[in-house]
Order: sequence, then structure tokens, then C-alpha cells
Amino acid sequence: MSTTRHELLHAFDLLLAPGRFKDYGPNGLQVEGRTVVRKIVSGVTASRALIEAAIESDADAIFVHHGLFWRGQDGRVTGWMKQRLGLLLGRDINLFAYHLPLDAHPELGNNAQLGLKLGLVAHTGPGGRFGEQELGFIGTQEGGGSFDSARTLATHVESVLKRPVTLVDAAQRPIRNIAWCTGGAQGYFEAAIAAGADAFITGEISEPQAHYAREMGVAFLACGHHATERYGAPAVAGHVAAQLGLTHEFIDIDNPA
Repeated sequence: MSTTRHELLHAFDLLLAPGRFKDYGPNGLQVEGRTVVRKIVSGVTASRALIEAAIESDADAIFVHHGLFWRGQDGRVTGWMKQRLGLLLGRDINLFAYHLPLDAHPELGNNAQLGLKLGLVAHTGPGGRFGEQELGFIGTQEGGGSFDSARTLATHVESVLKRPVTLVDAAQRPIRNIAWCTGGAQGYFEAAIAAGADAFITGEISEPQAHYAREMGVAFLACGHHATERYGAPAVAGHVAAQLGLTHEFIDIDNPA
């Protein structure tokens, strides 16, 4: 089966409601390709490697979390930008990108899907969200239990994400309330502390967060930007593809960050 580029964009926009968010770049269709779409490839970032893999897979559209265009970037089409755009335009492939809307979706977004993978359940109602634009989630282990230590939580996360975790183990107590926000959300740590978290899970850590963790007695787990954001794009693209009768394939381009 197939659909049109316009119908596909409408389905993504209806699901993700990009108009609700103040974002760092344009959400939606970033590069226009062919009108008829039969296959979507999803991935985390619109890298050249992903675009080349999508071409090899005979995709008509690519759906990603990190697109090509960001606020304040150099607008010249040279170097890596020329290479990526050249591949997309030369093969007439559509590129769809959704940043914060993909993080925030309550069921299919990056945060919701990471929670699902880790066995975490957000508190119901407004108490289950925190931070700017309410992107962060906070809740407990499925079933309402707790981890006996931050190290136990970190070991669990490592086993699920299959990569080492940078842990600042400042809690020194059982971990019940867990806050999480995928990617580069280290700036949400103070909001997570204010929301009552015993531990905070995100992708990256910057210099100040280690001090905040030690001083406030809240554990900080940096689990990888890419590693924490692998799950929203295939969930959304797969959902929309099934809705419209399209073929979908997730291609994970490894990234140690």
C-alpha cells in the first residue's frame, strides 16, 4: 500500500502536535521528496550513514528525532550538509524530523518508551511530569517497588541499554522516585530534584551536575544521548506506518555518545 507525502505529514503532525512546543528547529517535513510514499525508514539522527542505509533499503521517507536544521546554525550548504542534502534530493527522499514533540508524546515518545524499556511508570496526572514544557517524566519502578541503591538502578539500566552508565551515586539510600528525560537533558536536573526525585536518568552529564548530585543527595545517571533516544522514532514511525498501511524499518546507526 501507499500514501502521499501530504497525508503522511498530516498523520505525524496529528499525532505529535508540534505546534504546542517551542523548539530548537523546524518540526515536520524538512526535505521534500517524492509524492508517493510506500516505505518509511526511521532512525535517531539524519546522518549520512542513515540516509545511505535508507537508500539501500529503498525508502521513500526517513523519520528521525535529530533533523538537519537547527536554530542559529550556519545556513550555507557546504561540507556535510551538502553531502546529506545531495543524497536526499538526488534520490527524491522525504525527510521528516520531530525533536521535542517526539520526546514528549505520552505513549510513543522517547521518554515514554525509555520508561517502558526500563520498567518505570510515571505518576498519574500533573505529578508525573516536570521541567520546561513538561518534557521530563517522574515515577517509580513498575509495581511501585524501589531499587535498594543507585548502583543497583545503574546496573539495571546498563543491562537494558547495553552500555556503561556514568553514575554519580549521591543518594546513599533506596531509590524510589525516579525522574528521567532522554538525550541532553542534564539541565533538567534541578527541576527533577525539586520534583522529589531520588535519582535522575538522562543521556549526558555536564560539570555542574556532579556537584548538584553530591550536595543534594540525589543520584545522577548519564546513560548516553543516543542510547536513551533510540526508542521514540521507531515507535512513532511504526505506529503511523501501520495506520496508513506502509512498510517500516528502523535502522540504528551506532553512536557512542
